[in-house]
Amino acid sequence: MDVVIGIDTGTTATKGVAAGPDGTIRALTSVHYPLAVPGPGRAELDAVALRDAAVKALVDVTAACREHGDRVIGVGLSGFLHGIVPMDAGGAPLGPLVTWADARAGEQSERIGADGRGHRLQARTGTPVHPMSPLSKLAWWRDNDAETLLKTPRWGGVKELVLAALADGPYAVDLSIASGTGLYDLHERRWDPEALDLAGVTAGQLAEVLPTTTVLKLRLDVARAAGLDPATPLVIGAADGPLANLGVGATPAGVAAVSLGTSGALRTVVDRPTADEAGRLFCYALTEDRWVIGGAVNNAGSVVRWAGQSFAAGFERPGAEGEDADERDAALLVEAQSVAAGSDGLLCLPYLLGERAPWWKPGLRGAYLGLRREHGRAHLVRSAVEGVCQQLALVRDSFTAQGIAISQVRATGGAVASELWVGVLAAALDVPVAVAETPEGTALGACLLTRHALGELPDLDEAAALVPVGAPNRPDPDDAALYARMRPLVESSALAVLDVVKELDRLAPPPLPTTEKAVG
Repeated sequence: MDVVIGIDTGTTATKGVAAGPDGTIRALTSVHYPLAVPGPGRAELDAVALRDAAVKALVDVTAACREHGDRVIGVGLSGFLHGIVPMDAGGAPLGPLVTWADARAGEQSERIGADGRGHRLQARTGTPVHPMSPLSKLAWWRDNDAETLLKTPRWGGVKELVLAALADGPYAVDLSIASGTGLYDLHERRWDPEALDLAGVTAGQLAEVLPTTTVLKLRLDVARAAGLDPATPLVIGAADGPLANLGVGATPAGVAAVSLGTSGALRTVVDRPTADEAGRLFCYALTEDRWVIGGAVNNAGSVVRWAGQSFAAGFERPGAEGEDADERDAALLVEAQSVAAGSDGLLCLPYLLGERAPWWKPGLRGAYLGLRREHGRAHLVRSAVEGVCQQLALVRDSFTAQGIAISQVRATGGAVASELWVGVLAAALDVPVAVAETPEGTALGACLLTRHALGELPDLDEAAALVPVGAPNRPDPDDAALYARMRPLVESSALAVLDVVKELDRLAPPPLPTTEKAVG
């Protein structure tokens, strides 16, 4: 069978996926690496390990293809957004890659976002002013290490780093990754002069921006290591979020994609760059004429994992000896199903890691409101799930404010294996939710975009027919009505306690440095 390969560089692993013409996954490999947290608010990856993982993932997945007798006709790339890494003139990293989760640039993002300037920048660049963005991260370097900022020949992200390892071509980045930097004007199609000035870099230090369907050449040494014909097309590809929409078939109008893993996101596709005047939604490119708007939330499956670690000490069930964390969390979710919608008046603000959409407030912190003696562990867990789904519903409400209606959702990620998660999500969004049958939506999206670039999938909406999903889970009307009444309480209470939690942060000792292993 003729297959295409998607190489998906994620925060904890790089995956290699081979897919056939009908979207069937033929091979899957994964290369893991740790996320380092060397200080308060830091979140970094070893850039050399990240680069080498892309090469190894390609080598491993092509070997699996040969075992099946499949022929590789193209390779496409996906990478996570908002990373930043210093590189030399040849593309070799000069330090760690700072990930989207790094929060050191909080002061800089607050300053840039003041006086309405942040909303104007977001309207041009599509990226909220937030510590996650390369704009804010570079501004941190400008304030703390200006000499390094100016002397570094290249500043890039995941895609520039991986391309330097895999491609024989120019110093380049795809339009999708560029649209998530906060530095690129989506309408003028150039690096934004005001953003560059705020970041303290020049356009010459940044990559050439190419369409996501651009075909490049593999490096000869990489092609030989992978056993590929050196003429095998290498498609520059896009960012992980937009490709996740494509990989679950959520590109037609009215269809949204939800990712529910450690974090979460709700996204839908539009046909032109769309500015959100309220500053609540991002806008990133899939192709030059298909754009993804939406919002990411920092806290999703990670909240249940935290609940398991915090509330389930000594949680034992018959036959559960040796149970791992995933099995424990699944058992907690089953237990939480015994609680009615609304958790008997308990409201969870699930902001363990601050929050992004729709408010982009890194200083938010978690809380339980309405806690009574009658509430037990099952209430705490169900309320946490409801809090995450309500946050995604607030993102959907921002779509509605933009005149964009959502009639169905396609969901993917580890959390959607839970009946509770899917049921609460459907009720909070008040639309049917169908679960994608493949968990590798992002890498599959890279494969489908590769076929599109090679002329084999002219209409991206055809992906909706290629990607299998389960039967839709329809919302319970009573639960949906209850969540709609509760949702304004989420927003009002979250913003009301912001000043309190900021003061608590000042009183708390800083966390210790850690290195986190890959999760999920």
